[in-house]
Parts: sequence; C-alpha cells; structure tokens
Amino acid sequence: MNTATYDRTAVGPTNTVQNFAELGGRVLLASLFLLSGVGKIAGYTATAGYMASVGVPGALLPLVIATELLGAIAIIIGWKTRIVAFLLAGFTLLSAFVFHSNFANQVEMVMFLKNVSIAGGLLLLVVHGAGRISVDRRAAK
Repeated sequence: MNTATYDRTAVGPTNTVQNFAELGGRVLLASLFLLSGVGKIAGYTATAGYMASVGVPGALLPLVIATELLGAIAIIIGWKTRIVAFLLAGFTLLSAFVFHSNFANQVEMVMFLKNVSIAGGLLLLVVHGAGRISVDRRAAK
C-alpha cells in the first residue's frame, strides 16, 4: 500500500482531497445534531413530553439542546474536536439505550443501530482529530 496516500504531510491532490473529506465528514456528522437541536427548540413541549414518557425529566431538555447545538458547532469548526466527539459519542450511546432499546420494534432497532454508527464515526474523530481545516489545527500552529 502506498503510504504517501495517507500521509497528512504529503503535498498534492490526495492531501487536498483528504483535507476537504475530513471537513465534509465533520459537517455531515454534525448536521444531525444541529438539526436535531433546532427541531427540539421548535417542538419544545412535544419533546419534553416524549422525554417524560420514557422517564427522562423534561427539565433536562435545555441541556440536551445545548449539547446538540454547541457540540455540532464545535465539530463543524473543528474546535476541541477530540473532547467534544468523545462527549457526543457518549451522549449518542446513552440516547440509543434510553430512547431506542425496544428491539422487538424493527424501526427502533434501526434507530438504535443508527445511534451506534454515529457514535462510531465520532470515535474516529476522537482518534484522528479534526484534520487540517479546523480551529484545532490553527491553534496548534
């Protein structure tokens, strides 16, 4: 395998593609949290009711919204990426177990696996960081 293809210090088109793929991956991964947070604001009462129906106090909703919105923005801009990704991975797994653990329902099982997959993507950010096009990279210089 040609290791230059995966070398972040390499110069050339592969490096440019990698840089923009890292940025695009962060944006795509974080967009779910961003849209979810905005949706929870728009449907605040219904969301608080749904949370209460599964035993989660609706009083936690502002914290959930802040976690989703601020976490998404941090991932998109690449700020404290490893820490934020780790926290969002935990949040996502916790959400999976609390809200989507009825495996007798196929839709709930798919939602559970979606959350597990998202947590996996976030753990890749924990390991690899945000990449070159990020606040983290600028701060390291």
